[in-house]
Amino acid sequence: MAAGLFEKIGKLGLGLAVVGGVVNSALYNVEAGHRAVIFDRFRGVQDVVSGEGTHFIIPWVQKPIMFDCRSRPRNVPVITGSKDLQNVNITLRILFRPIANELPRIFTSIGEDYDERVLPSITTEILKSVVARFDAGELVTYLPHGQSVLMQLNQ
Repeated sequence: MAAGLFEKIGKLGLGLAVVGGVVNSALYNVEAGHRAVIFDRFRGVQDVVSGEGTHFIIPWVQKPIMFDCRSRPRNVPVITGSKDLQNVNITLRILFRPIANELPRIFTSIGEDYDERVLPSITTEILKSVVARFDAGELVTYLPHGQSVLMQLNQ
């Protein structure tokens, strides 16, 4: 009689473990400041971006890809020429973050490492075009006094 009871408890425990494993694989958490894009094995990347919190997916069919949507700094060093053809060694610090609604398009066209692929080339080109407007003397005078080279982009 005790053996039968232990056998039933064992089967119940095994059943609960299997059900718990399936439920656990169907849930995923999106941390604060992050967003998730869902990749479906049959339909590809979904257009819906999941916000913070706990969400459901279809186990083994869908996979969440997490993106950090908080502002992050990045330093980009550039050696470029000034207006009077002097070499200028300058480092630009930028704050960037992706637009949350565009994450499916960013993931499909660029990938998860979009910041490594896009930011160095864009910031280098913009910084070179801005620095080329000034001669070396103007750059030395402006930068130590807290003037930003990027402020000149708006003028």
